[in-house]
Amino acid sequence: MGSRRGTGTTRDTGGPWLMLTVATLGFAVNFWAWALISPLGPMFRKTGALGDLSESDVALLVAVPVIVGSLGRIVVGALTDRYGGRVMFPLVSAATVVPVLFIGFVAIDSYTLLLVGGFFLGIGGTAFAVGVPFVNAWFPPERRGLAIGIFGAGMGGTAISALTTVKLFERGETLPFVLTAAVLATYAVVAWVLLRDAPGRVVPTTSLGSRLAANSRLPITWQACILYAVAFGGYVAFSVYLPAYLINAHGLTPADAANRMAGFVVVAVVCRPLGGAVSDRIGPIPVLAAVYGLVTLCAAVAAGTPPLAGLGTVAFLAVAAALGAGSGAVFALIARVTEPARVGGVTGLVGAAGGLGGFVPPLLMGYVYGQTDSYAIGLWLLAITAALTLAMTLTVVRRTAQAREGVAA
Repeated sequence: MGSRRGTGTTRDTGGPWLMLTVATLGFAVNFWAWALISPLGPMFRKTGALGDLSESDVALLVAVPVIVGSLGRIVVGALTDRYGGRVMFPLVSAATVVPVLFIGFVAIDSYTLLLVGGFFLGIGGTAFAVGVPFVNAWFPPERRGLAIGIFGAGMGGTAISALTTVKLFERGETLPFVLTAAVLATYAVVAWVLLRDAPGRVVPTTSLGSRLAANSRLPITWQACILYAVAFGGYVAFSVYLPAYLINAHGLTPADAANRMAGFVVVAVVCRPLGGAVSDRIGPIPVLAAVYGLVTLCAAVAAGTPPLAGLGTVAFLAVAAALGAGSGAVFALIARVTEPARVGGVTGLVGAAGGLGGFVPPLLMGYVYGQTDSYAIGLWLLAITAALTLAMTLTVVRRTAQAREGVAA
């Protein structure tokens, strides 16, 4: 049960788009902070700045913020249903400033302290669970796929980190962290001033625990968790581990690897709103089916380690496009089949699954490479996983979507 509370004005027709713009900016800024350690991990191993690190040590270092940011989304999504994005966006952004400065000024020379800092850096990753219900409430059902897809493009904050962190770090060890902290603090103030929750937003009155339990029992929740674990989890895994892969498998320099990873991110970011928009027009199931089919094919091709000068780059960019579009399509599906008052809670659970989907592959890839000096097994596992997800999309998920549309009709 819930009560309705208006916290904005409908007289300003530009309101929804302004809110979407500010929310997307916040997502990008927090994801920038969330991904600060990833570009530095391979460099730390190569230079020996933190001692003799193994590939698994680096994989754990870059994965810790991912798992914390993922699990934190469960609670943050439910809190956003209760308190709204107007409160939660500034709160999450301000809280993320602390671990960013801790890493830059205290932990940068210690592997153990970096793990601690990375743990709390995960707070930035929870911003996704704030933005989806916030944006969802501002738009009518027929435009939510596009709107949430545009918001999801804020994951491009990882590209900002990839392009700037190493270069700034080489000019001064604290520089990337001071800059990121300043941007986060500025955004927290701007968000507090500009953001407004949608008029008529439904505020739940039941307890956090009961809402989490009820949301977890919805069929769409566990189905979307699997879909997003593969789509967004795959994106996160590549965005944090691709530099290490390119350095080890193709002999690139850390700077060149970071630039290519940024290209991967940009393609995924551009395709995310496209996935949402196309889902609005033809439905999310056909989009998701195409996505997982393409990932299956391209991951199998990449397992053969084709040269980057040709087929290798095409395969990875096609995977980026598919994972980006799939991430947008998953939330277009959620917007279609979930009650508005439950979107935050469902988003938190699904977002957590997506982040967890990004936590395991880097550790697995690091372990497999350490044992075999090859990434082929890991890429074949991605291909098999995508194929199984394709089968689930065309059967179980399709039935859930059709049942919901039948109720709506």
